[in-house]
Amino acid sequence: MQVFTYSSPRFTPYDDERAGVSESLGGGGPWRAPRATGPLVARLTLPGSKSLTNRELVLSALADGPSLLRRPLHSRDSALMIEALRSLGVSIEEVEGDGDYGPDLRVTPPAELEGSTSIDCGLAGTVMRFLPPVAALALGPVAFDGDEAARRRPMRTTIDSLRALGVDVNDDGRGALPFSLWGTGAVRGGEVAIDASASSQFVSGLLLAAPRFTEGLTLRHTGERLPSMPHIEMTIATLAERGVEVLSPDEGVWVVAPGPIRGREVVIEPDLSNAAPFLIAAVVAGGTVAIDGWPAETTQVGADLIEILPRFGASVRREGGALVVDGGEGLLGGRRMPGLELDLSRGGELAPALVALAALAESPSRITGIEHLRGHETDRLAALADDLTRAGLTATELPDGLALEPAPLHAADWGAFDDHRMAHAGAIIGLAVDGIDIDDIAATSKTLPEFPELWARLVASTIAEA
Repeated sequence: MQVFTYSSPRFTPYDDERAGVSESLGGGGPWRAPRATGPLVARLTLPGSKSLTNRELVLSALADGPSLLRRPLHSRDSALMIEALRSLGVSIEEVEGDGDYGPDLRVTPPAELEGSTSIDCGLAGTVMRFLPPVAALALGPVAFDGDEAARRRPMRTTIDSLRALGVDVNDDGRGALPFSLWGTGAVRGGEVAIDASASSQFVSGLLLAAPRFTEGLTLRHTGERLPSMPHIEMTIATLAERGVEVLSPDEGVWVVAPGPIRGREVVIEPDLSNAAPFLIAAVVAGGTVAIDGWPAETTQVGADLIEILPRFGASVRREGGALVVDGGEGLLGGRRMPGLELDLSRGGELAPALVALAALAESPSRITGIEHLRGHETDRLAALADDLTRAGLTATELPDGLALEPAPLHAADWGAFDDHRMAHAGAIIGLAVDGIDIDDIAATSKTLPEFPELWARLVASTIAEA
């Protein structure tokens, strides 16, 4: 079995040149997704969860004492969060950690958050939606902006909720980036009603800062649906671990009393959503892929893969601290995989990878419950339909998802659309189809900068077994 990690790859019994790593990374042009040539036998360790890392960074910045984050994610999204918090006066220091995971982070909150700064959100939803309530607690103006694509992401709910809390926000009526707010050093809090149908991050962003509001917060969701509930459950769990109780007296209602947020030492779980393409690779190519450090209990939506992947014909088991997916002979070995209907309203971030897998089925599939993905890094429904259609599939947008009609797939240019999960989807298709050229594999730096190398090594493990 090939064993490697995301930061300090341990890879035997052949070197990088045999693995095809240098060739697959290319020199800045399109990235040719490597084609699998046989069953996989691999085990890997992935970096910390982006969702958990950025939540813990925010809570550490608002805490009543220092915190130590062990095994945090080091990626563009986490770097943007770190720099944003530093600009508000938070001390974040890299300290020696586990060599396979990179440095740990020691976070020391300031006596008072500082305004008179600007925050680059990049394309990170956690930065653009978690930090405005934090910045409102600072003293002075704070300006928010980000990548061009970030200006298309919905932000009106955050902006309107801050105004309802008494914060002065100027967005020139856009309801989107760029905007600025004027922090007074305190936020009144109280009762606020929002429609968070477009993103659970609107709820999480307010809950994370709520203990620091003078009157706490009673938050009510008014929309018909609320996507990605596990992410809200994650937020509530991280608050609970720091001594903050979030009550939910009714569905879509959360109550947080004012009070301290405890500093703590925390070990960040591996990112289970980033595990999705690697585990799906076993379903496509066959063989086994194991992810070390899989938590026994978690609020991460990636844990849903344990129930979802058997519906695609894989077997899933735990071995010690690892999760192992066995794809048998795999689709490339001749195993037949019928299409299916799948509701991903709980975990839309898994959708691009699972849509790519469903695109390889022998009968139609419908993936639903993911209307909110239109407001992610890109309109993921339109982007998936565009890329899959270009590769030969009939992919039709539905009001809340995609319908896939099977067809022979062929070589095609695959657009990443500045979206890490779109790049992952293209890599999955490339396992089974020659000539899938992803235009911007660097988009994966958002949550896993080492993805191209890890993926090439994973696929190359079939060469070692040949």
